[in-house]
Amino acid sequence: MSEVNFKPLQEKHWQAGDPTGWFEPAYAQANGDRAAIPWAEKGINPHLAEWAERVNLAGTGRTALVIGCGLGDDAEYLASRGFAVTAFDISPTAIAWCQERFPGSTVQYVVADLFAHALPPADFVLEAHTLQALPRPYRASAVAAISASVQGQLLVICRGCDVPEPGETIPWPLTPEELAGFAAAGLLQTSFEDFEDDKQPPRRRFRIEYNRQSLAR
Repeated sequence: MSEVNFKPLQEKHWQAGDPTGWFEPAYAQANGDRAAIPWAEKGINPHLAEWAERVNLAGTGRTALVIGCGLGDDAEYLASRGFAVTAFDISPTAIAWCQERFPGSTVQYVVADLFAHALPPADFVLEAHTLQALPRPYRASAVAAISASVQGQLLVICRGCDVPEPGETIPWPLTPEELAGFAAAGLLQTSFEDFEDDKQPPRRRFRIEYNRQSLAR
């Protein structure tokens, strides 16, 4: 199956004020074919794996939360590094897909809505590519919800830009101004990487590390 055209689904839900409601029908229409999901990495997010290897990320005795886990590869990777992982997605089909892909996994996969459910606190939180799939008016609320779950460390991986460009389409890159919401929520930015990936053409990416300030002092 080729990639599903999700634009009609997106527009329908966005116009109804439901920025995330299109994900469930999108996963359902894919009908178990990963190739039909354009944002599904072919394995672990390389920008997570590269960073984790470089900093020697250790999870033993620590909890982790994966925001918008999709098909579960990043959650499984964090579990392999010793974390007790909770991974959530708004799509029941995506969560069922994760459980089917990884039978016997130690990861706790749950259905949850970033805007409607209190997220479980975690020592390490991963937000990779979820915010960039949200229309800009909804991002401040999402940043606040994610920040509230961070007990220790947060890693954000996203497309990046200095200012929004006219006519841009999903995924919408995040700006430094939008990312400042994490600091406003009490997190301390400890590193900020601005780089181009290896796609053709290359895409600008941000990779930012935050820590809960009370623990970073």
